[in-house]
This record gives sequence, C-alpha cells and structure tokens, in this order.
Amino acid sequence: MPPPEAVMFARRSKLPRSSMADPYQASPQRHGDRFQNPAQRPVQSLGKTLGIIWNALFHKPAQTRPTGSLPVQAITRAQLDAAPDRSLFRLGHSTMLIKLRGAYWLTDPVFAERASPFRWMGPKRFHQPPMALHELPPIRGVILSHDHYDHLDRDTIAYLADTTDLFLTPLGVGDRLIEWGVAAAKVHQLDWWDSIEIDGLRMTATPAQHFSGRTPFDGNRTLWASWVIADAELRVFFSGDTGYFDGFKTIGERLGPFDITLMETGAYDAQWPYVHMQPEQTVQAHIDLEGRWLMPIHNGTFDLAMHAWQEPFERVLALAAERSIPLATPRMGERLDLAAPRAGERWWQNAEAVTHTEWGSAPLLK
Repeated sequence: MPPPEAVMFARRSKLPRSSMADPYQASPQRHGDRFQNPAQRPVQSLGKTLGIIWNALFHKPAQTRPTGSLPVQAITRAQLDAAPDRSLFRLGHSTMLIKLRGAYWLTDPVFAERASPFRWMGPKRFHQPPMALHELPPIRGVILSHDHYDHLDRDTIAYLADTTDLFLTPLGVGDRLIEWGVAAAKVHQLDWWDSIEIDGLRMTATPAQHFSGRTPFDGNRTLWASWVIADAELRVFFSGDTGYFDGFKTIGERLGPFDITLMETGAYDAQWPYVHMQPEQTVQAHIDLEGRWLMPIHNGTFDLAMHAWQEPFERVLALAAERSIPLATPRMGERLDLAAPRAGERWWQNAEAVTHTEWGSAPLLK
C-alpha cells in the first residue's frame, strides 16, 4: 500500500476561484499559470518543429496504416455481465474497459472516428471499437490521463456525462469536463500522488513526463498523469502518455510492485524523445516499476507517428523476450484476466487478411 504521505483526499473540481487567482497555485507542478515536468524540456527550434509537421503531412510512409482490417473481437453486454471481476477489455488505443468489484471503469475513452478537433480531417481509426458507445454498461468511473485528442474526446464525454458516476482527472482537466456539461459533483481532480478511495479501490494519480493542450494557445494549462489502480493485493499501472524519466523508479518504490503495467508503446519518434517512449524505454520503465506482466498500449488504432503501425508490437515483443518479461497482447475486444494474464496471439502479423465483417458494424457514437 502507498505510504501515508502519498495518500491524500482528491480535490473537487469546483475550487474557490474567487479566493485564488490560480486555483492550482499550490501544486508543486505549477509554475506561473502553467504546469511543468520536473525535468526541463529540451529547447526545440521553430525550424525543427516545422520540419516535423512537414514530414508528417507530406512524407508519411505507407506502412503507418494497415492496408486491411484488424481482427477486432466484438463484445456483447452479456459477455461483460458474465465476465469475472478483474477483467480488462481493450477497446482501442488507450481506452480500456475494466471490471472491478462488479462495476466498470473506462480509461481515456475515445470512441470518435478521428483523434482530432475536426470530424473531417486528422488521424482516423484503423478499426471500430469492439462495442459501440451506446452498448456500454453503466460506467462507475472514467479515469483520464490528460487532455490530448487521442485520450479525451468531447463527444464521448458528452455521452457519458449522464450515465457515468465519477470522472477522475489530473488538475485542470476536470474543469474542461465541467465546461462541457459534466456535473461538478461527479468530477474529482487529483495532483500527482493524490489518492481517492472508491468502493474499496484506491486510485492514485502518479507522475508522467508529458504535456497538455487542445489548441495552440492553451499548452500546459492542465496537468497530465499516469495512474495506479489498487484492488486489495492487485496492482495495475496505467501510463497515459509519457517520456522515459526517473519517476518510474519512484512510483515502483512507493506503490509497486505491479501485477501488470499498461504501458505506452507507440506513436514514438526519435525527434520527440522527451514526451514519448521508444520500446526500449517502455521495457525499462516496466522494470523500474517492478512490473510483472507488460501490456503494450497506445498503438493499433490511430496513425500518430512515422513508424509502421505494427512496429511497436514487434519491437516490444523482441525486447520483452530478451529480458524474460511476460508480454500480454490481447486483440481489441479480447478479455484479459488482470489477476492471471496470458500472452495472447500475435494478431497484428496476420491482420491484413482480416475482413471488415469481423469488426462488427455498430456505429461509434450512437
């Protein structure tokens, strides 16, 4: 269990703005009116930034998207109801549906067709979710890592607002939800190392090395976080988005060891090592966390980088084998037992031959 100094009551989202110019000024992560990582971000020239954008727009390799359909396993409500506690279903990218103590939790829910502020352009899904938004069971809580479009989708939140009991967010992200119509009483905003206990579960917001913002003008006005989910003796780590940093070692020492780590493994590039991890760093972070099973996430749904879409799976598979680390790679929609994970098949290697009928035909946002 976490030490006493790591266990704090979560902040409610409706803070007394009238008495504080900055409601988050007490956060150690706050500097001025922005949040910062402990390690300073390397300076990047405008020319380099424009070069990255240019390559992404005009020099994208063809292999960054699958040419066929992916083997998505459709999920029914009956299957969910019959699933035992401590079941995880990967719905895509960083969206996980987790059943704990008879209730359902969602991480970074994105059911939109595109991870973009626009419905007509931006990274488009490789596959439909294993179940449509309207087919979900009542959700006990949503756990959000940060506010980027591939992790926080406004239409999805609008749908979940009335049917979800709780929304757990890093500081500032909850303010967005309230602005979008989520009841303030449902929103709990946490700083790093804050914890909240719900139904016997303990959720702790833990450090990550990333950034935030949904426009060119609001960068780092909200915090980013990884999460620790503790159910009695079961420990699950959810990375959100992060670069490699020494915080993983600290999290492992204070809150580990972990039965399974759900680790960012995808959308990386040599030109942005500070905010995303190469597969080698993913594996090292898992070791730092004192993890047992490793499950690579943040891949297989959106084209967000210059690497081939299958590359994160292949690289992390080889690296995990070298270090004798058990690797779980369930198909989208396939149940994973968090208490007793299994390796799963190398589904991405024959994905190109799969037909569209295996996706399921449910609409995304109805």
